[in-house]
Amino acid sequence: MIRAVLLSSAAALTLSTAAPAAAPPYDTPAPVAYLIDLSSGAELLVKDANRRMPPASMAKMMQTELAFELIDQGQLPLAKMCTVQPATWQKWHGPAAGSTMFLSPGEQVSVENLLHGVVTLSGNDAAIVLAECVAGTSEAFVAQENALAKKIGLTNSYFGTPNGWPDNGVTMVTARDLAKLARASIERHPALYRKFYAQTSFTWGKTLGSGADIKQDNRNPLLGRVPGADGLKTGHTDEAGYGFVGSAEQNGRRLIVVMAGMTSFNQRIAEGVRLMNWGFNAWTTKPLYAAGARVGSAKVQLGSAKEVSLVAPGRIALTMPAGLGSQIKSTRIRYDGPLKAPIAKGAHVADLVVTTDHGPQVMPLVAGEAVAEAGFFGRAWIGLKQMLGMA
Repeated sequence: MIRAVLLSSAAALTLSTAAPAAAPPYDTPAPVAYLIDLSSGAELLVKDANRRMPPASMAKMMQTELAFELIDQGQLPLAKMCTVQPATWQKWHGPAAGSTMFLSPGEQVSVENLLHGVVTLSGNDAAIVLAECVAGTSEAFVAQENALAKKIGLTNSYFGTPNGWPDNGVTMVTARDLAKLARASIERHPALYRKFYAQTSFTWGKTLGSGADIKQDNRNPLLGRVPGADGLKTGHTDEAGYGFVGSAEQNGRRLIVVMAGMTSFNQRIAEGVRLMNWGFNAWTTKPLYAAGARVGSAKVQLGSAKEVSLVAPGRIALTMPAGLGSQIKSTRIRYDGPLKAPIAKGAHVADLVVTTDHGPQVMPLVAGEAVAEAGFFGRAWIGLKQMLGMA
């Protein structure tokens, strides 16, 4: 049962400001656009964010997230060497194969360098070689991708290829799901995210004839143009148009932007930079809770404790139009409970929902301490109290 615990009116009133304010207007020619502030969960711009669409190379974010997951679990060493199979090279080289890392048949390449080839260079050859190295075949790798996508909450997306190559509508995503995917990489694998996503260029392969090193730039339109930009991924096919997922952090505040269906490389740059700058300049944040602050508590079933404290996993803030007030209508804690023991310390078990005149803003809350399962006698006592109507 979903429980909603209303915080005290006194607490809510201390967060309110004088008068409601209209959301800043914004218009973009991009058919799909989505901007979210991770510090508050506020959606600053939503334009067809649930439209299912082909992601092109933005699908490589899902491959990268799976690789990050395996690396952090100790199942995939960065130093593992992968072989470029001749058949794979034959299919994924040359102008008709799109973006390339310029791999060679029979070449041995580390997982680390293949990830640079996937993330920075958007190499279709690198993506297939990495998939085959990890799971044996692209099909087996994609099955793992879809299992992880479900786990992290991508409710309206499906992946049919590791590299996002057109596959007759099998691989489809939404802007909201791409933002969730970006958030997963940023928050679940921060060290790997920093290592791979912010590179402005990468050098691999040799030119024919002179044998000179091949250096390619990252196509991310935000890198070097928006302060604090550090990811994520572009995509382009004739079917999908020009799209990208980007993120930047300024003064502890992180935004994620998704745009798709644009008509040119230059439009992607202009619109991406313009929207991200608008997100930082037209909106501001008001601190609500410091990292680790206790926000409330949740009831626990069959646990060594009746309740668990709910704390802020990081800084929690409210997003509002810059320079203007915003009225809080309600502040509540939402969780599916009573929670069932055992509960790990730091587990995401509830959400803080703050409803303003701009709509709800949802921030995660985590368990402040571990709660073990009740022992045999503890469970028996709880059961007896429930039978007697004492619980």
